[in-house]
Amino acid sequence: MADRGAERAIRDILAAEVPGHGIIGEEFGIERADARHVWVIDPVDGTKAFISGLPIFGTLIALLRDGVPVLGIMDQPISGERWVGAAGYPTTFNGSPARARRCAAISDATAFATFPEQFKGEDAVRFRRLYDSTKLVRYGTDCYGCGMLAIGFADLWIEAGLKLYDFAALVPIVQGAGGVMTDWMGRPLGRESDGRVLAAGDAELHRRVIGLLAA
Repeated sequence: MADRGAERAIRDILAAEVPGHGIIGEEFGIERADARHVWVIDPVDGTKAFISGLPIFGTLIALLRDGVPVLGIMDQPISGERWVGAAGYPTTFNGSPARARRCAAISDATAFATFPEQFKGEDAVRFRRLYDSTKLVRYGTDCYGCGMLAIGFADLWIEAGLKLYDFAALVPIVQGAGGVMTDWMGRPLGRESDGRVLAAGDAELHRRVIGLLAA
């Protein structure tokens, strides 16, 4: 499988370059979880898109320092697109500065989510509240939707049931593009997060959506 081969190759590089660092990967599990610096790998985020031939999957690589995402890379190999975010630095898209767009009103916002079935029970009720309030909701984007938010083509990216390797790389990318990315309660994302993730290109929009989800 391509995903297992890709993760093994990344792990081999990390073992050679930073042997004391920890690793969390989707395919091969956890090594040295108690290390201060831990790499988080999702070799193919958006597997269904990948096996369907749709170029909206991505390879995600993150670095956690003390459990907090401080570096994120998202690579789309078919289209040749790469996002790089690092704490304290502007995000880049193919080497140029990336910037999320301003949109403070929920009614003007375009939102991305991977599929509606991920929202279950009360989460489904809360998501429907957001769905009914936005201008447009598009499905099927996986990590690519978050990349589009970081370069100004969307305003919101909302997901539930994610694992650390699904979102860790995206946090520095969104933040470095001027956006905000937290859980549904507005709390910072990290190793202890519950998998409910909200990204917004505009801080005021993020605040309003957090309030809507909590209503």
